[in-house]
Amino acid sequence: MNALQITAHVRENDSATLICPACGTAKPIMTKTFRYSHHSVKAQCRCQQVFTVLLNFRKNYRKQTSLSGTYQITGSKDPGGGIIHITNISRGGLAFTVSGRHNIKKDQELLLEFQLNDKNKTVLKKQAVVVSVRQNTVGCAFRCHGELDKALGFYLQN
Repeated sequence: MNALQITAHVRENDSATLICPACGTAKPIMTKTFRYSHHSVKAQCRCQQVFTVLLNFRKNYRKQTSLSGTYQITGSKDPGGGIIHITNISRGGLAFTVSGRHNIKKDQELLLEFQLNDKNKTVLKKQAVVVSVRQNTVGCAFRCHGELDKALGFYLQN
């Protein structure tokens, strides 16, 4: 079994660049035929190295994080809130975990507040809508983009 694996981020024009993990050779590819079927393909470099490519079709780069914050359910008959642990974040949204019981449901609106671990310790308050709930893991999409998105964009690049 082949243990070498890379992730290739697919651009809006359905292109991606594969970089061989053995020799570093870069090769551009078109990924349109894989969009709705295989997101994992085998590739062979001209150096003969075989490796697996995981194609990432997300619109926004998702950064793995370990940030603390809070959530508050808004616009609902079932108010609630608590402490969250943000596991990943992008320009378009984030995922977090909640300890213990919660009453978060798909399509609920949340107010999220958290501090980036950048040099300015930027505090962000974001309106978000819940897009997925898997036990204690919640995925959210940001409602709007504000002036602090500049800080988030810079944070995602580092």
